Amino acid sequence: MDEFAIQGFRGRLIGPSDKDYDDARALYNGMIDKRPKLIARCTDAADIIAAVNYARENKLLLAVRGGGHNGPGLGSCDGGLVIDLSQMRSVRVDPASGTVRVEPGCTAADLDHATHAFGLAVPLGIVGSTGVAGLTLGGGTGYLTRKYGLTVDNLLEVDVVLADGSFVTANKDEHVDLFWAVRGGGGNFGVVTSFLFQAHPAKMVFAGPIFWDARDARQVMSTYRDFIPNAPEELGLFVGLKTVPPTDPFPQEHWNKRACALIGAFNGPIDAGKQLVDSLLEKLPAPLFNWMGEMPWTAINSLFDPFFPKGLQWYWKGDFVKALPDEAIDVHIANAIEAPTPFCLMHLYPIDGAVRRIGRDATPWSARDASFSMVIAGISPDPKDAEALKTWGRAYWSAIHPFNLQGAYVNFLDADEAENRVELSYGENYTRLAAIKAKYDPDNLFRVNQNIKPKA
Repeated sequence: MDEFAIQGFRGRLIGPSDKDYDDARALYNGMIDKRPKLIARCTDAADIIAAVNYARENKLLLAVRGGGHNGPGLGSCDGGLVIDLSQMRSVRVDPASGTVRVEPGCTAADLDHATHAFGLAVPLGIVGSTGVAGLTLGGGTGYLTRKYGLTVDNLLEVDVVLADGSFVTANKDEHVDLFWAVRGGGGNFGVVTSFLFQAHPAKMVFAGPIFWDARDARQVMSTYRDFIPNAPEELGLFVGLKTVPPTDPFPQEHWNKRACALIGAFNGPIDAGKQLVDSLLEKLPAPLFNWMGEMPWTAINSLFDPFFPKGLQWYWKGDFVKALPDEAIDVHIANAIEAPTPFCLMHLYPIDGAVRRIGRDATPWSARDASFSMVIAGISPDPKDAEALKTWGRAYWSAIHPFNLQGAYVNFLDADEAENRVELSYGENYTRLAAIKAKYDPDNLFRVNQNIKPKA
């Protein structure tokens, strides 16, 4: 590519004629095959400013890629410009204040690696390869959510390049409306060039997975439903319907067996965590295997990474869940056992504790009175399974949605959602978001996302 196609850009520009173009455009979800006109691999905020100006002045469709992990592939676009932040991965920890400055190309594993040396962690998701930027801008749920809140609840400040190419800092004192909007409003308002987080103590945890035969799923799910709201907030524990992976280290006699799993971490005294989990196990049948034990925080937060490498086929659907009656559990089980591949799953992540202590209008993430965030994920290494994954995911979601709330965690929305799903997901906060969008991006330059239309 002509290195001078974007004036003032010192990073690398990659186009269709470059030999590594296919590698550069590849996303985490192998089902997505977008072909941008140009990929601008940025090295700093100045590069981002130059790329935003170039896209605006040349009326190019613009996508922003952090970790490239988004399910429907919103980190890329066909025929437009992709701002690729993957080279901007600096992390600076201030152990005295417990704050962390993070560049937008960092993955959760990058951030965990940097903070773990100081016995700290930022509340993130459950997959190490997830990009910190996209996770944060959508909300962010994981093992530390019940104790410390969403990822956005621990966000102190952002630096942002706006649609007009200007650079601003947003926090509780400056550009307060923008700071409110980016804490859950997605990438609608600009390109965040750095995040400042509050971290919390986390070093060794009592954590891991416990798997039961699917025949015990109803008892496991109902017992978990009644247990988790009253459990100490140090316990981040989710329930899933899965298949035992047909690979080591899982016991070969259980390979490909339909299963129900509890997976989580207790961020507190190891003995207290073990006693708490043991009290739950006393109410349940014997599991297929129980691998909960003492481990570093970084280990549990990247537990899934080896089983879900980049390039698999993914199709997912999400919902917020207020209640989980026995009838809904039965619907979950009936649909989960029809999964077309052993990689498919359904997870229910708890939303309570610290999340509930923040008002519904304090951030765009309004579903603070929900009980769970649900994701259904159809997954396969084989592109031939793509349609089967979609068919299963849609049928499962259609069957369970009547039990759920209207909206979903925006990071779990897929490309084929109903037009009003984004609005439903933000609820009463959508009108305010649309007004802030009109102020900072009136022409909707940043629209390759779960888009909020500008409206004064």
